[in-house]
Amino acid sequence: MYLTPQHILLAGATGLTGEHLLDRLLSEPTICRVLAPSRRPLAEHPHLDNPVGELPELLPQLQGRVDAAFCCLGSTIKQAGSQEAFRAVDHDLVVAFARRSRELGARHLLVISALGADAGSTVFYNRIKGEMEQALIAQDWPQLTIARPSLLLGTRAEFRLGEQLAAPFLRWLPGKYRGIEAAVLARALWRLALEEGRGVRIVESDELRRLGR
Repeated sequence: MYLTPQHILLAGATGLTGEHLLDRLLSEPTICRVLAPSRRPLAEHPHLDNPVGELPELLPQLQGRVDAAFCCLGSTIKQAGSQEAFRAVDHDLVVAFARRSRELGARHLLVISALGADAGSTVFYNRIKGEMEQALIAQDWPQLTIARPSLLLGTRAEFRLGEQLAAPFLRWLPGKYRGIEAAVLARALWRLALEEGRGVRIVESDELRRLGR
């Protein structure tokens, strides 16, 4: 029998989409606990468990029942500082988070990847995202949802000039290439978490926008 997830593990709660998703989860009356490790403290809430520190060190310490896990981790090569550092976050840390989620009992993993993710791509960013997806699929999740949004729109804590310049144009592109508001993506992820299913589901940006309306 499929049950609405009540115990959630969330990575990336301080990021653009993660912040919106955390607000959504904490407003849901069915949620009993959100376990959200983060580098800096989050606002207190009676249903929030917020271990503070570096995620690689926190992962082995996480405890308690988990029904579903959301992974909103992501960086840029510029933000990470090098291709190696980018891979350490967007591939290695995502895979480690997923593994720990399964150990805690999660049956459904929802992860933010990227439009164009392809392990065979000549574009480094797309290739790493594709390799990450393949690694998660190899974990043989009962239910794995991979979200592939286009450029995320919204106000970030850090300024990204390229995104600021591109955002007005991306709002008018057709189909899956159109930019998507982070709040819309967060709503779509929660709706996907409520859907019963098995195996791998890949959801691209146009469908994410529809689900997050």
